Amino acid sequence: MKIGELAKSSGCSVQTIRYYEREGLISAPSRSEGNFRLYDSHTLEKLLFIKHCRSLDLALKEIKQLIQLQSSPESNCDEVNNMIDTQLNLVESRIEELKKLHLELSALRHRCERPNTIDQCGIIEGLAEHAIRQN
Repeated sequence: MKIGELAKSSGCSVQTIRYYEREGLISAPSRSEGNFRLYDSHTLEKLLFIKHCRSLDLALKEIKQLIQLQSSPESNCDEVNNMIDTQLNLVESRIEELKKLHLELSALRHRCERPNTIDQCGIIEGLAEHAIRQN
């Protein structure tokens, strides 16, 4: 299949496919007589794997490592477990940060519950007070 078909089937843009190719995440494709890139179903599967890993917020370096590990199916999977444990810790940390952000935004929102003019806006006032406290 040509790159446009691969892009449509995988949900990745043509630019992303070319980038993954340059980064060595997918193999360079064969070429048609007209010099079009020709991809096979294995490449589609690998792209879907990469896309799922990216949806889990794994870095390209980690994905490349996972792809390399796949070529050694008899190896121990401790490295994979450690990678996912690290990712879980990062997600848990971000969840805590997002909870704090939610509380701060909610508190700001409660400072201005009715339409006012900007000079009477509790949100603007709260943001300014925070800026002053930080100095």
